Amino acid sequence: METARSSVIVAIDGPSGTGKSSTSKAVAAKLGLSYLDTGAQYRAITWWMLTNGVDVGNPEEIATAAAKPVIVSGTDPAAPTITVDGEDASGPIRTQEVTSKVSAVSAVPEVRTLITALQRSIAAAATGGIVVEGRDIGTTVLPDADLKIFLTASPEARAARRSGEVKGSDLSATREALIKRDAADSGRKTSPLAKADDAVEVDTTELTLQQVIECVVTLVEGKRVAA
Repeated sequence: METARSSVIVAIDGPSGTGKSSTSKAVAAKLGLSYLDTGAQYRAITWWMLTNGVDVGNPEEIATAAAKPVIVSGTDPAAPTITVDGEDASGPIRTQEVTSKVSAVSAVPEVRTLITALQRSIAAAATGGIVVEGRDIGTTVLPDADLKIFLTASPEARAARRSGEVKGSDLSATREALIKRDAADSGRKTSPLAKADDAVEVDTTELTLQQVIECVVTLVEGKRVAA
């Protein structure tokens, strides 16, 4: 029983602004699991491309450069880290420039193949269990995850949360940017944003972050007991 409890793999997917990162980190910390923010990895490779003069509007150029950067993700939920070629990238990857380009870069099949392999290796190495969050974890990266959760929320709620994170941001513009990102992520040919058939959907629109965390913890514990 203890072996089953210690090796639970949790996949949490959903669009931006649903509370994925905050929920995933908190759940991992509470249950003593590792944590992986896969979106940060796509941001990291996008940031590397932008700073190294790669034309992110050219899929062929992106594909050619995809294997060059070395991305390393720390999996401590209390202090997740990410480096690119040994340099701390946790701040630079959160700029608006990276945010506006990451969908285009992450849509390139060669990029997804490389990053997916990296994600799978990290999950396989997490002997104590792991919470992996992203957009295609339950469908593509870890289709055999012990528990799959898909977080959703209304565009209005998501925009309000995102605007709250960025001082001075325009609520309407944020909402439109989120909807545009959804369309790009859901419409890409390779590993689109989608809910896995066996995922549990949790609508966070009317829930506080603490309520979402408690809901997910209950689902994980239920899966552990069943195991």
